Amino acid sequence: MGGVGGLIIDAGIVQLLVSLAGWNPYLARVLSFVIAATFTWWWSRHYTFASRQSNRSAHAEWLHWIGLMSIGAVINYGVYALLLLNFSILHRWPAIGAAAGSAVAAFVNFVAARKLLFRSPKASA
Repeated sequence: MGGVGGLIIDAGIVQLLVSLAGWNPYLARVLSFVIAATFTWWWSRHYTFASRQSNRSAHAEWLHWIGLMSIGAVINYGVYALLLLNFSILHRWPAIGAAAGSAVAAFVNFVAARKLLFRSPKASA
């Protein structure tokens, strides 16, 4: 669910920035990624990995999350840019490219979060 929410946020923000604010679709995607990744960190911290912990402060955990998600973001952005370069219609509809990139990178991001950040079970109270 967090990934779906992140996708909706990512695609929605990039589409709004391009359509309503006239942003360049490549630059708009950078901002939409940071906002969507922040949401998915929050969601994962509270729901997906609620029974696990990172042993970091919230700020340090968020920075680590952004770093880890950047691995998937490179894949995600690469697919996005490749689609925009090859299909000029997507300059008007960048949400389609954002969705395609997100779908490809989702698995990489989940595995990185599970294996590298939220790897320790929470202690029982």
